[in-house]
Amino acid sequence: MSLRHTLLATAIAACALPAYAADPEFTIFDWSGWENPDLMAEYSAKNGDMPTYSFFADDDEAFQKVSSGFKVDVVHPCSQMVPKYREAGLIEPWDVSKIPEFANVKPAFMESESFKDAEGVWFIPTDYAYTALAYNTNEVKAEEVASLNVFKDPKFAGRISLPDNTDDIWALALLATGVSDWTTVTDEQFAAGAAWLREVHPNVRTYWSDPAELAQSMASGEILLAWSWNDAVAIMKSEGFPVGFQRTATEGASSFICGIVNMKDAPGNEEKAYDYANAFLSQKSAAVLLRDFGYASANDAGMASLPMEDLKAGDVDPIEGKLLAQTPLPAGMREKMLEEFEAIKAGF
Repeated sequence: MSLRHTLLATAIAACALPAYAADPEFTIFDWSGWENPDLMAEYSAKNGDMPTYSFFADDDEAFQKVSSGFKVDVVHPCSQMVPKYREAGLIEPWDVSKIPEFANVKPAFMESESFKDAEGVWFIPTDYAYTALAYNTNEVKAEEVASLNVFKDPKFAGRISLPDNTDDIWALALLATGVSDWTTVTDEQFAAGAAWLREVHPNVRTYWSDPAELAQSMASGEILLAWSWNDAVAIMKSEGFPVGFQRTATEGASSFICGIVNMKDAPGNEEKAYDYANAFLSQKSAAVLLRDFGYASANDAGMASLPMEDLKAGDVDPIEGKLLAQTPLPAGMREKMLEEFEAIKAGF
C-alpha cells in the first residue's frame, strides 16, 4: 500500500460516511484505509462488488457511534473492546459452522471468555500486529532506542509522536514502568504509569490518530521517534524511508489482536456478513495483510504458507522478550485509563 493511497483513504474518511459505497446490502465499520480489493477478492467474486465501508479513527469512536444508534452489519474492533460491545447488547454470536477457516484461528486467540463462552463465539480474530518504537535510522542510533525511556530524553523533545489511543498509550506507560500484564494492574502501578506519561508529555510534538498521519510526519523529518503500529512502518518502508522498528526494547513491546463482531439487528444481508468473514479469514488473505498492512493473519494455516524471511521483513515474526498483550481489561479499568489519558493530554 503506498503512502499516497493511505493518505487518500484517510482524507476521504474524514469527509463523509460511508466513505466507500459499494454493495448496498452489506456495510462494514472499519479502520480507515482497509477498503482493500485484494483482501475482499472472494467477497467481490461472489457478490459482484466490494462491501460498503464506513470508517472510524479509533476503537472508542467506533463504539460511541454504534452505541448511539449508527447502524452497520459488522465492526472490526480490537479485542479489548469486545466486553464493551457485549455489555451494551450490541452484538450477537457468530455461527462458526458458516466460517470454515475459523478452525485455523490460532487457539491462543480464543482463550478469553469474552470471545467464546457457552452462548457462542462473539469475536472472530482476523489480524494481529505490534505496537513498538519506530525511529528514523538516519537520525537516531540503534543504541538510543534500547529503552522506552528514550521518550523522556530531552534530546528528542518536540520530535516525538505518541498514539492518541487509550490502549496503546497505556501499553507503553505500563511497559515503561515494569508492567507486562495489564489485567492485574494495581493502583500503585496505575499511578506510576500515569506519572511516566506526564513526564513524557512535554516532549511530545503530536499525538497521532492515523498511521498515514504518523508516516507523513516521520517522512517529513518532523518526527524522529514514535510509538507505532506495524502499518505506519510498512508505509514508510514501501516508500524507501529509513525507518527502524524496535520490538525488543529492554522494557518490551505490545501486541494486539483485532477481529470482527456481528451486530445485532443489523440492516443488511446476514449471509453477506459471512461472505465478508470468509474473505477476511481466508488463507490467501495472510499474504495481503502482510504486504499491504504489515499485519499478520489470525489464520495459522495462512501464516504457515508465508516464508519466514517475509515475516521478518514485515516485523511480524515471533520475538523474544517482554510482551504486553492487549487483552480484554477488567470492568472499569479501561474507562479509568481513558479519563486519565485525557487529563494528561490537557496538561493536568
